[in-house]
Amino acid sequence: MSDHAATPPRQDPDKRVTFFDTTLRDGEQSPGIHLNTREKVEIAQQLARLGVDVVEAGFPITSPGDFEGVRAIAQEVPGIVVAALARANERDVTTAGEAVRDAERPRIHTFIATSDIHLRYKLRKERREVLAAAVDAVRLARSIVDDVEFSCEDATRSDVAFVAEVVGAAIAEGATTINIPDTVGYAMPTEFQAFLVELYDRCPSLRDVTLSVHCHNDLGLAVANSLAGIQVGARQVECCVNGIGERAGNASLEELAMILRTRAEDLGGLWCGIETSEITRASRLVSRLTGYPVQPNKAVVGRNAFAHEAGIHQHGVLSNPLTYEIMDATSVGLAQSEIVLGKHSGRHALRNALVELGYELDADELDQAFARFKEVADRKGRVSAMDLEAIVSDEMRVEGADEGFTLEELHFSGGTGDEPRARVVVRAPDGAPREAEAAGDGPVDALMKAIDAAVGTAGVLLEYQVSAVTSGRDALGEARVLCEIGGRRLAGQSVSTDVLEASAVAYVRAVNASRHAEHGERVAAGGV
Repeated sequence: MSDHAATPPRQDPDKRVTFFDTTLRDGEQSPGIHLNTREKVEIAQQLARLGVDVVEAGFPITSPGDFEGVRAIAQEVPGIVVAALARANERDVTTAGEAVRDAERPRIHTFIATSDIHLRYKLRKERREVLAAAVDAVRLARSIVDDVEFSCEDATRSDVAFVAEVVGAAIAEGATTINIPDTVGYAMPTEFQAFLVELYDRCPSLRDVTLSVHCHNDLGLAVANSLAGIQVGARQVECCVNGIGERAGNASLEELAMILRTRAEDLGGLWCGIETSEITRASRLVSRLTGYPVQPNKAVVGRNAFAHEAGIHQHGVLSNPLTYEIMDATSVGLAQSEIVLGKHSGRHALRNALVELGYELDADELDQAFARFKEVADRKGRVSAMDLEAIVSDEMRVEGADEGFTLEELHFSGGTGDEPRARVVVRAPDGAPREAEAAGDGPVDALMKAIDAAVGTAGVLLEYQVSAVTSGRDALGEARVLCEIGGRRLAGQSVSTDVLEASAVAYVRAVNASRHAEHGERVAAGGV
């Protein structure tokens, strides 16, 4: 059976798998990712359109920026459960509770490690102390919200008897979801299943709450282990868009969703509420805003996922897609809208097109998007749906003129045998223009040095990538940079029909991310 011909089975509520997305928490902990509050809200809104049940909006105690991001999502994104992560201590839990206070459905997710290696080297605690901390944290969290999730960090390397003891105590204090993470991606699917089955046997009360699994991809088994977990009773799966996350990443949301859709009959009717037609848009949005590209051969969302080059494959697909495709490309949202606007289109047409694409912009955001749209339309003539998505996503990266530096002018000179030189005018946060000129080994190096001279930084370019995000001779190009600035690894991204302009803006955004991170650390040092 394939997605092309699948008939949805009768949906048994006991077999519904809840999707808990941690893109904004575990995903943002990936090196080089720094999302501002507006970007986090935009991703959360898309996750809501995607049908995600729970959004782990962040780890509020870690910085004022993280706290504000969680609070903004709680205030602005209705319908979903908004969760905040907290270590098992009073300050973390109360801060998390404050951050999600305004959510329609708030959740506190508290955790503590249970493996002996973590107890000895990280926590420096005895088992009895860990048990006491877990009990106290869950009790406090339950006094703040009705929905409490508890996690045993590094559960799969823990003594299952001790995990059962801690889990049982957490349930007794009111935990409504118990999460069993494979924190370092060490487990094998059969091992993971055996661990969960024994845990059910040792802790009968576990059957009265929701069992969740949170699997990492260090050995490439995150999705397989997550699937193994839900096959033996887990009804919540924790995952990230594009499989991003610490180290090798987390279980991929899109892969799990399409497994449940494509193999529903073979999985005994397990199902989820994910609106799969929104998968591609979510993938592209997260990729653009995080600066993390999707590998071409990535399952479901990679650009080669539905591509066929071999002649025998092409012939088969043309004859019947079922020969080589187990999923319909349209089911993941790959069929693009035929919306096309031109340079003569007005605000009303733009607004209607954006609404059709799922974007609801306020008056100021529409003005910004319209100005950028006109700029691109003057260059391209015709602006497609993909162009609009790129424009809006790119504009959303700027929270306001006072949030950081903005590139106002860029001039470049150079040619065969000539030293590349760049001159930039950058608007400072206080509104003052700063101008600088510099030479470099190449155009991008010259641009970075000129920007450094204008803003007073000294960045080191670690990675640089340019790619087309739309098609055609006048396609929008996307520039991504990963830099080291002030000892921090920061990413920046921008799109433009001019790749040098996109590169310059991307670097300015990395500079701004560095400033925000530095400010957050200073504030955090003084207490939240």
